[in-house]
Amino acid sequence: MILLDTSVLVDYFRGAETPATAHLDRLELDGTPFAIPGVCCQELLQGAKDEAEWLRLSEYLESQRIVHPRSPWETHRDAARIYFDLRRQGVTIRSTVDCWIAQLALAADAPLLHDDEGFERIRIVRPLETLPQDRSSPGADGEDVVEDEQES
Repeated sequence: MILLDTSVLVDYFRGAETPATAHLDRLELDGTPFAIPGVCCQELLQGAKDEAEWLRLSEYLESQRIVHPRSPWETHRDAARIYFDLRRQGVTIRSTVDCWIAQLALAADAPLLHDDEGFERIRIVRPLETLPQDRSSPGADGEDVVEDEQES
């Protein structure tokens, strides 16, 4: 399973051609399993420009595999530790939510498809596998996340 960050989905729905959106196209064509962290669904919907776009995004997200942490407390604690460790290295992350998403990917042992420099900074202190920057093979399905599979 591969986790998708909001940064990829925003570009994807805007029709932007980036290495990350090209990678998402390949995942869909190949039938490679991917999932979206619940918080990324919230971020995507918050950015809708109007009611029609909100409804279109909501319908898309309802058809996707959504992941949540199995242990919310541990995920929040460990995400805070990522932020703390980076700060001690003199590195500032723009979004604490990125630390949370990274921790979810780490707990699931899943690569993260993104287009956000913050995740590459997180790699300074954690072994986060990222795509498309890191061309390693996809990780195994995570056992530390709970998936919501929506039926179409």
